[in-house]
Amino acid sequence: MTLSRASEGTPVPVAFCAEGDRTVILWAAILASSMGFIDGSVTSIAMPAMREGLGASLAEAQWINAAYLLAVSSLVLVGGAMGDRFGIARIFSLGIVVFVAGSLACAFAMTPEQMIAARAGKGIGAALMVPGSMAMIARSYPQAERGRALGLWAAASTLTTALGPVLGGMFVTWGGEIGWRLVFALNLPLGLAALALIRGRTPGDIGKPGVRVDLPGAALATLALGLMAWALTEPSAPGWVIPAALASLAGFLLWEAVTPAPMLRLGLFRNRTLAVTNLVTFVLYFALNGVMFYLPMTAVSAWRVSALEVTAAFLPISVLIGLLSAPAGRMADRWGAGPLMAAGSALVAGA
Repeated sequence: MTLSRASEGTPVPVAFCAEGDRTVILWAAILASSMGFIDGSVTSIAMPAMREGLGASLAEAQWINAAYLLAVSSLVLVGGAMGDRFGIARIFSLGIVVFVAGSLACAFAMTPEQMIAARAGKGIGAALMVPGSMAMIARSYPQAERGRALGLWAAASTLTTALGPVLGGMFVTWGGEIGWRLVFALNLPLGLAALALIRGRTPGDIGKPGVRVDLPGAALATLALGLMAWALTEPSAPGWVIPAALASLAGFLLWEAVTPAPMLRLGLFRNRTLAVTNLVTFVLYFALNGVMFYLPMTAVSAWRVSALEVTAAFLPISVLIGLLSAPAGRMADRWGAGPLMAAGSALVAGA
């Protein structure tokens, strides 16, 4: 990416692709992001079959889910910084390769431990891939067209997220013993198509050698979250795990406060609106993810509901998010985000 300066002296990003390549880059970003979005929704549907096929305990099933989320949450900010340092398209492509390789490892996993390791690898790939998706769109389109392009990306990603569980339910229901493995193999054609589309279309995306990557911060965040997940997942975890997790978290916050290139700028949270919004989002998605993890396993294992029926029950969530996101944005512009966040949280609690 190269930079030019506007008349006021503010750095302005210049598109690093030819005008005719923008649509192709948009579709590459959609395909790559879809893999990450589909993964979370599909895994919840396939988890009962995965547990049976791998002989996994409930705690191991929790780790299969948590390994991916821990890697993404710990490294996604570093993934964005690496894109700035080495080139967005280059890191984006690397993330696709790592994600697809992790997906194939999931498809061929024979033990819970192999599946957990493969899921962690996929999380690393997603952390490299997802930040680049939006960044490539933003830097490929001029400002007048950027909003429409990002809207198309969001709509297409929502649609694929909604279709993912449907395909997963079909594979699990009709695929026999290998049905849940086919769910992960689905990422192979998507990843190859995204790589083929992006190849050679971002010649100006060369990165910036001076950008620092906060690897110590990423290591401390990963350690803190991993230890906390261990303490909450394993009843037999040693007593030192929670103090070690809290010490690692404190070390992370201290490091972010003093390092010249933090992955998380703590000063941002002095903004009350930002801080409250993040807290509400954390609590809301904590509740949603808990339901999305346990309810499919309960429905399939205890209520003897088929995976396809569970998929149909969850489908309205994705569909309604896609249909109502744009109208909700307009209502937020008119009435403010606070009332909508409160009303939405109340609806989730009631549901």
